[in-house]
Amino acid sequence: MKKSISCVLMAAGVSKRFGENKLKENINGQTLIEHSLSIIPKEKFNKVIVVSGQEDILQNAEKMGFQSVLNIEPEKGLSHTIKLGLSKCDDNDAVMFLVSDQPYLKKETVAKLVDEYMKKPEFIFALKSDTRRGNPCIFPKKFYDELYELSGDVGGSEVIRRNENELVLIKTDETELIDIDTKNDLLKIK
Repeated sequence: MKKSISCVLMAAGVSKRFGENKLKENINGQTLIEHSLSIIPKEKFNKVIVVSGQEDILQNAEKMGFQSVLNIEPEKGLSHTIKLGLSKCDDNDAVMFLVSDQPYLKKETVAKLVDEYMKKPEFIFALKSDTRRGNPCIFPKKFYDELYELSGDVGGSEVIRRNENELVLIKTDETELIDIDTKNDLLKIK
């Protein structure tokens, strides 16, 4: 039986290290949030949920046929965004968490990660390059309780660290894992 999988795009951060809203930064003719929305292979997911504290992002998500979830407390950190998104996916067998600050991540890579997960749906799946592990990550339902237990500005990496024996890493190019956290990160890629 085919497993059902949801995607949660996390776009609710307060960009503390960046100093202003990084999702509005234009890279290669698109803002970071436009790029993030455009690389979601809708056909691979049972549903797509976009979690943000910004109404314009949520409106754009809805125009694309995605569900929107307003995060009115982004200061509670990444774990709060995860819980808000996950609460809309409880009826699915797995959830992919996608961050919204990877300007070179490709739609084909996201689709490949889902396809690889479908071959071994009992495992956590994530991307990796030669030097590091990165996002997005897929968590089967058996890890939902651990995700709900997260607190503060902590993400799924905490769950992965506790369950590395149940992790499958899919190789990708280092460039796809680049994320923008600071203005210096942005200057490096421009």
